[in-house]
Amino acid sequence: MRAVADVLQVTTSTVSQQIAALAREVGTPLVEPDGRRVRLTPAGRRLADHAVTILAALEAARLDLDPASTPTGTLTVAAFATAVRRSLLPVVRTLAVDHPDVRLLIHEHEPAEALALLASDGVDLALTYDYNLAPATFDASVEARPLWSTAWSLGVPAGRGGGGDALAAFGRFRDHDWIVNSRNTADEDVVRTVASLAGFAPRIAHRADSLDLVQDMIVAGLGVGLLPAGQSTIAGVELRELTGPDVVLRSYAVVRRGRAGWPPLALVLRLLTA
Repeated sequence: MRAVADVLQVTTSTVSQQIAALAREVGTPLVEPDGRRVRLTPAGRRLADHAVTILAALEAARLDLDPASTPTGTLTVAAFATAVRRSLLPVVRTLAVDHPDVRLLIHEHEPAEALALLASDGVDLALTYDYNLAPATFDASVEARPLWSTAWSLGVPAGRGGGGDALAAFGRFRDHDWIVNSRNTADEDVVRTVASLAGFAPRIAHRADSLDLVQDMIVAGLGVGLLPAGQSTIAGVELRELTGPDVVLRSYAVVRRGRAGWPPLALVLRLLTA
């Protein structure tokens, strides 16, 4: 109640009274005590879900009345590092030439962090990813648009391991330590899934967010880990192709439902998916 009051710049009593009035209107309690706080009842959660659709429809109606709005404004984006380089920087260059009134503010975040910021209106757009072997789920309050995908390989010390499918590649390193992401669990889920299919439980020993650091750790003999198939490798690191099953990273542009029609956001989404 206090947090809502702070955002709306009213008193907690006003918030409580408005919720009580809404509950009387719909004929069912919408909140219930939860210690010193309150939480939504099942009916309250259903009404909140309807509110997402209602507000989206209102926003669509507003935009429909002014379809020729010139894109202008500042757009805040949370994106993982590869998406910043591959997707956002080209868009920034295009905007500077063709749409100088649209400005991007870029924050580097892993998917869970980016989606949390999107849910709290901390950003307008989130670029996230998942893997085909560890698919993400998106709730009803957002729209996720596929962007691009790329195959991933197993990064190993140079001269180690031969050919074969993913299970054979993983099996050769069953006794090694494994390196996974420090801020996202998706690649760890992939490692555990493929290793399980190969008949062993991987020993997750190290966590690093930077792919360059993962390569340095491989050279240092600290273990093996997943790396993009097209990434250049440093001396001492080789990539082993993963097939049967393939490991594919899939990227998405995610927005709050009903917001995609906002002219600056619509423009950036068009550029990202072009």
